[in-house]
Amino acid sequence: MIPDAFWARMKNVQAIHKRLYESGKGWVVGKFILLLTHTGRKSGTSYTTPVQYERIDGAYYVGVGRGPKSDWFRNIQANPRVHVQVDRAEFDCLAEPVTDPKQVADFLEYRLKRHPLMIGLMMKFAHKLPMHPSQAQLLELAESTPMVVLRPPREAV
Repeated sequence: MIPDAFWARMKNVQAIHKRLYESGKGWVVGKFILLLTHTGRKSGTSYTTPVQYERIDGAYYVGVGRGPKSDWFRNIQANPRVHVQVDRAEFDCLAEPVTDPKQVADFLEYRLKRHPLMIGLMMKFAHKLPMHPSQAQLLELAESTPMVVLRPPREAV
């Protein structure tokens, strides 16, 4: 389990990413970070959360680092209609939560191959795994780590 102090620091980093997008400089972080606007499951309030993503076959895949208790993840489970801004593109879509451990483990493996240092360090410090975990270790982590798939409409591609 990732310590709360880590998430407190991450909120500061997320605020910087959000300000970059709001100031028209989303292109600075748009290759790694997208803005996900979702509706609060209890409040009905609109929230915007910066999240890391991988673009695979035209869809945007997002890991839920804080796990299934993450507020934004629970919000999209309650209401999957979301708005996405990535770099200069924006679109509405339905967020598809994925909890199948095999699919999530494959995604984590893909991220490790693309960003071995960044994701390896996250594995080591956040999850107490080796920087190059085995498939079995990724499967075990995937049991408690969902992901979300965001598919833009064809005209937005």
